[in-house]
Amino acid sequence: MASEPRDERDHVDDIVDQWHRERPEVDVSGMAIIGRLARLNQTIRPLLDAVFAEHELESWEFDVLATLLRNGAPHQLTPGELLESMMITSGAMTNRIKRLEGRGFVERVADPTDGRQVLVTLTDSGRAKVDAALVDHAANEVAMLSAMPADRQRELVDLLRELHSVVATRSAADPDG
Repeated sequence: MASEPRDERDHVDDIVDQWHRERPEVDVSGMAIIGRLARLNQTIRPLLDAVFAEHELESWEFDVLATLLRNGAPHQLTPGELLESMMITSGAMTNRIKRLEGRGFVERVADPTDGRQVLVTLTDSGRAKVDAALVDHAANEVAMLSAMPADRQRELVDLLRELHSVVATRSAADPDG
């Protein structure tokens, strides 16, 4: 049985109410969701960053190393494949790879099947670093969600998946907004 939604008001409710009062002709209903997502990100980001800092990592470093690890052995991808998963510019990706290489967490090797291509490979040091951080990162995320019942978490996953699909589809159909 699903838990009943809370009736507690929050800051976003106040903002939406203020807009209804000041500009009743403007539909601000999207703020009820987008505003909460933005505030949630502001609340979560420092909690995530604190765990990465304990492992002497920036969040972007964890993202690159984790992407290599989760893609399985031999834990290597082309810079383009990394770029697809990161949603950043190619210049930023090049800089990130250089910085991680400088720390000894990745190395660039020639692709044995295509000498023109480079593969970014997770080193043993990088794997040890991301493995340790992953355990604490996952526990941190579970702890953040622990007060929410499992059925509500599953419902939220479904709703967020749907929201992403709808927004991404609209964005792809009309890139100018």
